[in-house]
Amino acid sequence: MSGPRLPGPDGLPGDGREEPPRIPPPRAAADDHGPGPAVPAPRDGTAEGVARAVPEPTGPPAPDKTAPEEAAPGKAAAGKAAAGYDHSTLKSLLGAWALSACPQHETAAVEAHLTDCAACAEEALRLRDAVGLLHHEENLDLDPLLRTHVLAGCLDRRPARIPVPVWAAPYDAETARLDALLRDMGADEWGAEVPLRWFDGERRRSRTATVGQVIGHLTAVDGLLATALGLPDPVPGAESDSATVRTEAYWHALAAGPQRAAHRPWRAQTHALVQAASFASGRADGVLVPGSHLPLPDAFLDRAFECWAHAADVAEAVAYPHGRPAAGHLHLLVDFAARTLPQVLAARRRAGLAAPVRRLTEAGTAGRSLHLEIEGAGGGHWYIPLDSPGALGTKESAVAHVALDGLEFCQLAAGRVSPRDAAAGAEGDTEAVRDVLLATASLSRL
Repeated sequence: MSGPRLPGPDGLPGDGREEPPRIPPPRAAADDHGPGPAVPAPRDGTAEGVARAVPEPTGPPAPDKTAPEEAAPGKAAAGKAAAGYDHSTLKSLLGAWALSACPQHETAAVEAHLTDCAACAEEALRLRDAVGLLHHEENLDLDPLLRTHVLAGCLDRRPARIPVPVWAAPYDAETARLDALLRDMGADEWGAEVPLRWFDGERRRSRTATVGQVIGHLTAVDGLLATALGLPDPVPGAESDSATVRTEAYWHALAAGPQRAAHRPWRAQTHALVQAASFASGRADGVLVPGSHLPLPDAFLDRAFECWAHAADVAEAVAYPHGRPAAGHLHLLVDFAARTLPQVLAARRRAGLAAPVRRLTEAGTAGRSLHLEIEGAGGGHWYIPLDSPGALGTKESAVAHVALDGLEFCQLAAGRVSPRDAAAGAEGDTEAVRDVLLATASLSRL
């Protein structure tokens, strides 16, 4: 397909030369903050390091005095860059190219193709303009899931070579949503007071922090994940794995700077954690995280849950809406909380805060169970063993039934509502219902 004709010297159209197709200039990666892992070259021997497309000229090109035989090597280089790729393959790479997600050899092949194919060049322009809507500088009046949808569409066309594990996806999404909220805030809002609430096992507790301190708290506690993955600890020399001790130490280190200084280190750490999790996915179950002693997948779900809870706290403090996670992610978070309840219930029983075991259990049996029904997006059914944390709950052994909306359950688990105020529909053993609701509230912490 030929490009539009350039005007002749006398201003009349058509002097025989063609305007090169308009090609978008190269751009930096949308989310990468450092070099990624090396990607091997294609098997067909495609050369890397070819010249990228030049920006569109602002005026008519100078007369071409180069002899035809001297101009041939330039075309040969472009053809060599696209060798081994047919038109449909190169077209399918445009979405990843617009996001700067292609390795070097594919980027070179796409850009060489754009110099010859006007249709693909126009589509590339449209895609790059769409990517502009994903820039962090845009405000949050856009759909907060737009970035997720665009990336999902690109990955459907071209799956990632090293994908983000399913259990790390909620953390990736919730940190991105919180990052967008923080970038949309004014400098004065970083000092806004944020009430933090949790249930310490017996009563509700609260504490006030600034937005900057909330982000510092997330950085300090996420640092336990970082140490488990061999990344730098943001609280070097920490003498305790306690979230409270680490948070106080990090707050002390940040006290001299502006509140928003907490943002950049936190975001850099979240990117590093997701990347490290992707490379560690094959051995994740064997990695225990200090402090919580959870396996890596559950620890990432735990941190995603807390990130969402504190993002909602920050949004409330600055009067900005912040919705719930995507349904699939919410289901993973609810499932993690439900699987944790038997251990929490057993710990409360040892502390004298829950009713004693009512039915002796045998190996592999559940004793009594409670049917936990979570309604709405991300919900489901869980049978919580009441008398033995290592057993499997069953429908036949259920002595009570509790129904909660998914958001209400998460707010209870985050300490944002009390067990007494939770809008739970319940029937059956009232003592079992009370113990499970209190155990759910006990999942919360500073």
